[in-house]
Amino acid sequence: MHLWKRNWEKQPESTPVSSMRSFWGLMWAYWFSDRWREAWGLAAIIIVLTALSAMASVWFAEASGELVSAIAFMHHPENPTKLRSLLITAATLAGIVVLKEIGFTAVRHFFSTTLHRKWRAWLDRRFNDALLDRNHTHLHLQYGAEDHIPSEAGVPDNIDQRIQESLKGMTGGAIGLAMGISGVILSLFFVGGKIIETSTKVTGLEFLGSYASACLTLVAVIAYVPLNTFLAAKLGAIQQNLDVRMQWAEGSYRRQLTTLLHNSFHVAASGGEGAQRGIHRRRYRDVDRTWARLNILTASYMGFELVYNFFASRIVAYAPGLLPYAEARLSLQAYVTGAELANAIINDFSWFIHVMPDIARLRANASRVTDLAKAIEDAQKPRDFYARTGHSELRYTRQDPEFGLTIRHLELMHPGEDEPFVSTGRLHFDRGEWTLLVGESGSGKSSLLKAINGFWPHGRGAVVLPRNVRSLYAAQDVKLPAISLKELICLPEPIEAYSDAEVIAALRKAGLTDFVGNLGKEGRDSQRWDQLLSGGQKQKVVLARILLHRPELLFLDEPTSALDRPASIAFHQAIRDRCPGATVISIMHGAKLPKSASGEEFFDSLLTIADGTVTKTSPSTLMIGPIGPPRVGPHTQKWPVDR
Repeated sequence: MHLWKRNWEKQPESTPVSSMRSFWGLMWAYWFSDRWREAWGLAAIIIVLTALSAMASVWFAEASGELVSAIAFMHHPENPTKLRSLLITAATLAGIVVLKEIGFTAVRHFFSTTLHRKWRAWLDRRFNDALLDRNHTHLHLQYGAEDHIPSEAGVPDNIDQRIQESLKGMTGGAIGLAMGISGVILSLFFVGGKIIETSTKVTGLEFLGSYASACLTLVAVIAYVPLNTFLAAKLGAIQQNLDVRMQWAEGSYRRQLTTLLHNSFHVAASGGEGAQRGIHRRRYRDVDRTWARLNILTASYMGFELVYNFFASRIVAYAPGLLPYAEARLSLQAYVTGAELANAIINDFSWFIHVMPDIARLRANASRVTDLAKAIEDAQKPRDFYARTGHSELRYTRQDPEFGLTIRHLELMHPGEDEPFVSTGRLHFDRGEWTLLVGESGSGKSSLLKAINGFWPHGRGAVVLPRNVRSLYAAQDVKLPAISLKELICLPEPIEAYSDAEVIAALRKAGLTDFVGNLGKEGRDSQRWDQLLSGGQKQKVVLARILLHRPELLFLDEPTSALDRPASIAFHQAIRDRCPGATVISIMHGAKLPKSASGEEFFDSLLTIADGTVTKTSPSTLMIGPIGPPRVGPHTQKWPVDR
């Protein structure tokens, strides 16, 4: 059971993710948010470290050339290299490697992962704020997914996966892409500048002067890198489609596993493990087939990348300087230095090839995130949102509390249907009136209660609620979130709204005295409250919440189904004593109506649903026998659960 507040009439003009419905809107939202100093500060540090890494590539190339030259001249008859000089050069090269890989690359990785963490956390908070708003957007998207609403953005599947995995993959891929682009630009500036500085003449290219060897290196890079980048992009596009398919298949399979965990008891009780295995096999078949295609593509891409790297570092990098070296225009040291510089710039320019799979995933993840943002924005006007699959003409207004609650010709429908399954006519409930709602299983009792509270999307008619009164809707199933016991009782108010003494008094009155010492805990004996408490104890938690908040308008859907008759009587008596003047509408199953200890009736009126029509009468008109299907009891007649 949950405490709800309906707010359909006044919708927000925008959501926390309104600016993220396009790719670039999603990319830039964090950078121009209230956290812009954090974002740009970390980015500046990363760029500085990238520049230092590019400079270190120049130092490494120079030291490599010097070391190779020292080795080559170690036994030169006229000017041999001394061992001490060779060791110093080798130590210098090692120091440059350590400085670059640890001082620059590793430290840059720390700041880039910090930026990744901060960006993802900001987006996660924005999407959670958008889903968990007063508009109950999360609920509308779930209803929409069930009804298959054909909206412009489409109803998103696997919302949990989009917020968890897609946000993480998208932010990581975007940061990597930006780092790669900045690395290429800075490498072109520092490494390219050194290549031009050490350039020399080449026979046959005299018209280029001393820039000839640099031009040869540039031609080699232009001829080799773009063509292979084009091939990598084609493979990346295929991988993007497979990644989207894989995410869908994984999400579908995970959703089925989650459904099993929620329905484990029912599967076990019905002996449905065999049927469930069949469902799992069908769901996993999609995962397996898509994974097989991804494996083939990944292996192919790996082979392509390894061959590309070999030719880049061993042939393309050394080829441009070979002719001037053969003509003795370059020393060995200058030749090796130039080759290492060429290799560095090819490696930096080839960054897109190395991370093309991640770029492909960036596109796929961003698409899933922007689709979710579009759907969230789409659901901000629930009436229009649901009108796509059926009549959505329910209206909610307010009136003076003295006039109670009024229902005017409410007609409830299923998605895509024109005929109502429940019609109320005109009904009125006085302030302080207690009404029992009865009917056969499946007659629409719970649906009517949802509609009065604004949680049934399809139909027409009007509900006029008392103005400025606290209302509480206790739904049929009791689900307790993983929060402290005091938070559970105080919902939806913050725990600061009530003192410990007030909460303890409510717990004692509700019959939960054994738990008053655990107000600040999220459970007991290594179990959460939802796992620890029995069905009857959970309903007493709801009673404690009612007694603490003292609502003036109360809707109860089978509030005592897990309680025995004495506990059920105590439940209603506590509400009667603590909430005088409250208007109550309740659904209940049982052979007899609960009465007070003095024998007085709790309920003043009876609301009956029969053949789709709702009529209001006196409780004395209720025939002897069960009031609908019982929910518990080993010796009671078996009826299907009313929904």
